[in-house]
Amino acid sequence: MALSKIDVANMVTGATPVANGGTALTSGFVNGITMVDQWRITSTYADQEDDGFVFTSNWERVDTDSDGVPIGTGMSESSGIFTFPSTGIYLIEARMVIYDDRSHAVCILDLETTTDNSSYGDAAQGRTFLENGGSTSYNVFSSAVCSHVFDVTNVTTHKVRMVGRTQSNETADSLNYQGDTNLNYTSIKFTRLGDT
Repeated sequence: MALSKIDVANMVTGATPVANGGTALTSGFVNGITMVDQWRITSTYADQEDDGFVFTSNWERVDTDSDGVPIGTGMSESSGIFTFPSTGIYLIEARMVIYDDRSHAVCILDLETTTDNSSYGDAAQGRTFLENGGSTSYNVFSSAVCSHVFDVTNVTTHKVRMVGRTQSNETADSLNYQGDTNLNYTSIKFTRLGDT
């Protein structure tokens, strides 16, 4: 018997089985990345105390050097708290650039999330240190990064913020967190990976 062409659009209904452990297909479209957004601090937070603080101000969406954000509806920000445009699974990537002319034992970047729009807890943490060898005549620079995959099931209650803090030795009690309106130093990036 000769094989003939099958009119898939009109003659096949339901889910099409997939071999080797795959799942049945009901649509030819894949749920891909529908949102990417990136923000940065526009000016340096100078001489911040060691006990930590939320990056509450000086945020802007990246807007230089042929930026490609946002893709889709981007994030919104208020007093350093970021709100998601829709539910979904999000990859959050954060970076801080720090400098000082004194030594700091540990410099910490925290990504804090909430699922009740109130109580924040550490979801991810990046650490680095500054060691200037005893001299205070020049600044030493370093950076810390961290990331977290966040299941946003409710855009009203699920939010995120960045926190910087240090654990210093006895010679240092403040730190500078670098920002710039033209470069991504202290910054955060959001990518929606798929549906929740």
